Amino acid sequence: MIDLELFRKNPQIFESEINNRSLKINTSIGLELDKVKRNLIFKIDRLRSEKNLASKIIPGLKGEEKNKKIDQMKKINDDLKKMEAELAEVEDKFIIHFSTYPNLSHSTTPVGKDESGNVVQSYYGKKPEFDFKPKSHVDLGVNLGILDEKRAAKISGSRFVFLKNEAVLLEFALIQYVLGILTRKGFTPLLPPLLVKETAMYGTGFFPVEKTQYYKTELDDLFLIGTSEVPLCAYHGDEFLDADMLPLKYTAFSTCFRREAGTYGKDLGGLFRVHQFDKVEMFIFAHPEKSWEEYEKLRGTLEEIIQGLKLHYRIVNMCTGDIGAPNAKKYDLEAWLPGQKRYRELASCSHDTDFQARRLNIKYRDGKKKELVHTMNSTACAVGRTLIAIYENYQDGDGNIRIPEVLQPYMGGIEIISRKKWDK
Repeated sequence: MIDLELFRKNPQIFESEINNRSLKINTSIGLELDKVKRNLIFKIDRLRSEKNLASKIIPGLKGEEKNKKIDQMKKINDDLKKMEAELAEVEDKFIIHFSTYPNLSHSTTPVGKDESGNVVQSYYGKKPEFDFKPKSHVDLGVNLGILDEKRAAKISGSRFVFLKNEAVLLEFALIQYVLGILTRKGFTPLLPPLLVKETAMYGTGFFPVEKTQYYKTELDDLFLIGTSEVPLCAYHGDEFLDADMLPLKYTAFSTCFRREAGTYGKDLGGLFRVHQFDKVEMFIFAHPEKSWEEYEKLRGTLEEIIQGLKLHYRIVNMCTGDIGAPNAKKYDLEAWLPGQKRYRELASCSHDTDFQARRLNIKYRDGKKKELVHTMNSTACAVGRTLIAIYENYQDGDGNIRIPEVLQPYMGGIEIISRKKWDK
């Protein structure tokens, strides 16, 4: 949620942001709704004061004077009911309208209408060289008996997969490797609930903008999470945090669910854009004065994880037209995939300033000072996409896959994935 006081004083700031993000939001409607709402609240408060005063006076009155005051009380009640109903209607429109406003982007976020405006900031490592034509992760996975799409489709439909054999061990090796790094850096590990209330989805900024992307359990009115950012962010909802405890750093492993509506025909196959995937997430509640410093540390932690896997990647500073509504700034880490001959997003790292904290009412207390905290999040390991990167970068000419050195201690002695003659 945006800062309404700032909006009232400087609506042009938000008009500029809306334009930079190529959104269509009429700020005049917002100003009018805010004005009407505040006027109604003022009138309702005045009527309630008159009603309270009358209720104190009436017992001491008699005769005609008392009857006149009672009639006046009835009129106040009627007017109050009408205004309260009108206010409820205006508040619904108010919430719907202002829920569509994005956060204010940081000055270092490039202005651009879409992904073409993203700026490559840095590279790590070099593209691997092969003396053979590298295979895609799908071909490798199927041939090695570690990926089964056909049986998953038979059971669940398209965009679902079975991981098999060494791929299962490799997933949990990745998770242990990542959690080891994060716990050493002071992140508190959590296993969060996968079903959350709508208030959590709204509070983190995914609703109403991306509501069509998420699965809902109709009977319970709960939503399956698309990232553990949601329960991690809502974890301290409606709480005051001690300023001396900041930053609070959490990490969570979870299975995630997304409809991927509107992406059919795009990256269809294998582990790309599946409806169900596993992920390790990082989340930080930070003091506003130190949050940008913490954000760069967060990105550094992400890079440390990927560098340990010895994958070639680039860091991309995402433009205003390609970041999420809650984001003030966002980096994408894109790994080189030899089988696709292109860079693909492996992880994202976002700073949301006080946008989520305002919606979820998360503040810090520093003496008498009470202010909103800043929140930020980053992928630590999107398991499916990281597996893709490992398969394609660690393949050999025989179609086998070597296990990255840092993961071998978790693989029970397995150093290479090769074809099983018995597997079908």
